Amino acid sequence: MGQNITVTAMVLKVMPIGDYDKRITLLTKERGKMTAFARGARRPNSPLLAAASPFSFGEFELYEGRSSCTVAKASVSNYFRELTADYEATYYGFYFLEFADYQCQEDNDEREMLRLIYQSLRALESPSYDNRLVRAVFELKAMAVNGMGPGVFSCMKCGAKENLSYFSVRRAGALCAACGQKGEKTRQGEAAVFGQDIFLVEESALYAMQYILSARVEKLYTFAVSEPVLIKLAEIMKRYLAAYLGHSFKALKILEEM
Repeated sequence: MGQNITVTAMVLKVMPIGDYDKRITLLTKERGKMTAFARGARRPNSPLLAAASPFSFGEFELYEGRSSCTVAKASVSNYFRELTADYEATYYGFYFLEFADYQCQEDNDEREMLRLIYQSLRALESPSYDNRLVRAVFELKAMAVNGMGPGVFSCMKCGAKENLSYFSVRRAGALCAACGQKGEKTRQGEAAVFGQDIFLVEESALYAMQYILSARVEKLYTFAVSEPVLIKLAEIMKRYLAAYLGHSFKALKILEEM
């Protein structure tokens, strides 16, 4: 026998099924990533028409059958309408949803990622934040949430906690001045994976990374950085994701072509 369950969730992805239905991917507070069918959600008068759309956040009542879940009803608390009014911000948002869909798993504790997406979408809606900074913050924190974040509080080679002025992609974190200046020989095949390995990192850029990694999600978007620091953060995260994630996101490709 099936049962009804209620989950707090955000819609990550939507796919049309048949003439009138949708299959939606939800990131839930209770069960991680889930897939459910929204019957009739493509009909103009469907009560699920708006709820079964990307960015919709709220409570979803699901009928859990033997092999699949069906959305019985939904109560959406935030559609992020202001976000979707801005073309660029919308695609940053889609990128965040794609990222979560790729990284998150079913029956896994994904509460931190759900909070991160929610706060990041709110930041995209605000004119106070540069979308490029929101992206860098999201990427760095998301990697940390999934246990793949870099180490930036001590040298990843010798363990020193002072004079951290370099970042190594291959070492996955900070290097002190002495270790960074020595450099390292690139083994065969590593150049293709890690690209430019060692970056000189200003104190303010390193501090920003330390803050992002240590702050609670609710406190992430409370600072601004200079243009040079933002460029450095973006450069580091691009190389870091290429090395440790290695996945192509459709929304990101569109953003980069804009």
